Amino acid sequence: MNERVVAVGKSSTVVEPDRRLTSAEFQGLAEVPAAAEWFANLDNPRTRRAYQGDIEDFCAFLGLDAPDQFRAVTRAHVLAWRAQLEQRGLSGATIRRKLAALASLFDHLLDANAVAGGNPVHGVKRPKIETNEGKTPALGDHQAKALLDTPNPETLQGLRDRALLAVLLYHGLRREEAARLNIQDIQERRGIKHLRVHGKGGKLRYLPMHPVALERIHAYLEVSGHHLAKNEAPLFVPLRGKATGCGLSANGIYALVGRYAKAAGIEVAGLGVHGLRATAATNALEHEADIAKVQQWLGHANISTTKIYDRRGLRPEDSPTFKVRY
Repeated sequence: MNERVVAVGKSSTVVEPDRRLTSAEFQGLAEVPAAAEWFANLDNPRTRRAYQGDIEDFCAFLGLDAPDQFRAVTRAHVLAWRAQLEQRGLSGATIRRKLAALASLFDHLLDANAVAGGNPVHGVKRPKIETNEGKTPALGDHQAKALLDTPNPETLQGLRDRALLAVLLYHGLRREEAARLNIQDIQERRGIKHLRVHGKGGKLRYLPMHPVALERIHAYLEVSGHHLAKNEAPLFVPLRGKATGCGLSANGIYALVGRYAKAAGIEVAGLGVHGLRATAATNALEHEADIAKVQQWLGHANISTTKIYDRRGLRPEDSPTFKVRY
């Protein structure tokens, strides 16, 4: 049975069986003005949901049920929580995110003078970043080409899907970023067509468009004509059912990639839109793209995330196996 620390004083702790906070208890914590402001500043809905669950987890573990109890939290409590997370068998990436959520909250509480002293999460060792080799699979060049050529160019749906797959494989977008693309996000900058990408946290980045993707988008738009109605129309629109003015959803794009991968005979476990993002990043790095520029291109906040896709040291052709001579 899991256990939790219920006393948050510095002198002693009491342990009893784990429980979750009631809705009313957590709501009381959320009413701390500084904490409420922190939650409100999390622009990405998925990040907000994940971080809220992380803070609920921490509060349940310590038994926090009043706003002022945050002031009594020490590094020892955070270390005890981290140990419990490890005992629960959570991945290193999940534990890192939970600690990052708690550190972010305490940074904000300190800035707002809602707590005193330092951030109790600082100095708590985070699990090492795990390599995602095998978890986020990247396609080989022949598989990427097969996927790009699978949609039928003789139909409107095929033209749309050829354009979408080209945007994903030549620019490394997240599925949410592809779903947000509008016609007006194709912009000319310094004489070159760019994609304006709405990334995480409301951050914008401008990516020069690959000629193949640009050609396919033009072919799709010429046939669909939906770009003539209004410039702010979604770039990729559903072609079935009643027109709603909305673009393809992120989940719809994920399903689309899966269908075409199956049709192309690509059998890669766990392949999704993120796998195409990994493919684009890996391919760019293998063709000598600067890793710092790939970081900006992908919209990564930390270059350590980009290094996950740097598989140049894992290329079979570079193995010592092929250096052996008899």
